[in-house]
Amino acid sequence: MNQLKEEIKTVAVIGTGVIGNGWIARFLANGHDVIAYDPAPGAEEKTRQAVELAWTSLLKIGLAPGASVDRLQFVSTIEEAVKEADLIQENVPEREELKKNVLASIDYYANPEAIIGSSTSGIMPSRLQKDLKHPERLIVAHPFNPVYILPLVELVGGQLTESSVIERASRFYQSVQMKPLVVRKEIEGHLADRLMEALWREALHLVNDGIATTEEVDAAIVYGAGLRWAQMGPFLTFHLAGGNAGMRHMLEQFGPALKQPWTKLEAPELTDELKEKVIEGCETHAGDSSVADLENKRNEFLVKVLELAEEYWPATNSVSKI
Repeated sequence: MNQLKEEIKTVAVIGTGVIGNGWIARFLANGHDVIAYDPAPGAEEKTRQAVELAWTSLLKIGLAPGASVDRLQFVSTIEEAVKEADLIQENVPEREELKKNVLASIDYYANPEAIIGSSTSGIMPSRLQKDLKHPERLIVAHPFNPVYILPLVELVGGQLTESSVIERASRFYQSVQMKPLVVRKEIEGHLADRLMEALWREALHLVNDGIATTEEVDAAIVYGAGLRWAQMGPFLTFHLAGGNAGMRHMLEQFGPALKQPWTKLEAPELTDELKEKVIEGCETHAGDSSVADLENKRNEFLVKVLELAEEYWPATNSVSKI
């Protein structure tokens, strides 16, 4: 493959659901031209509404020079969307065959020098790039909702991905105010979702066994671990738990407890009864607040937390490689 162009100006977004629209808002806010494609009826109207809603938070975070919602163009085919793009962000539903088919079309029509990033939350890139004409330029670029606020993006290369593509993608995502985390080894679910899934499985057990309600589980995280994790994450949090000796003392004192069967790593069977417990619990917890109301409150909170986290994050908050 020819050496990639150094500057990414135009971005294509394929699939404009919640994640796709989040990407569009972030790219626009950072001064890029965005070309979007989604065959669903009413997709363009929904996208423009979603971007307008996100813009309130983005104004608080700060816009790049030239940022404008008017730099979004909706087109009617994948070919139109990707042919002039420097980077293509794919966000179709999490069905492997569907993703492969869409990525094959993107790969066929896109400039060979363009980067293709898949937002997949669980599929390994080697499986997605297997039948592509230019597999070396495909990576996983997995964000977190709301994409226009949360800065983490996991970058994962497949067996055929060129290292220069990951390096260039990392520079680009940094340029749109993200924290790229380059995952050095492919694994289903990548990194962050595996951690969240472990907590989610245990939370379902606690509700299923009648130990706690959904509201009580949420409170345990919000007023305990969540506040600490927003600044330091689990390892530095436990490092502090060891006192002056840090993690060394923490593992000596509390390490043996890891052998105690406190947690249930297997997910509980998702019975109709458990579903209703979770659904009714969430609806009761939400009260009179609609999903839109809760999203607005979440966004206001995240903007403030992000500002605070940036101020207090340790020096290791640069691009991470694991």
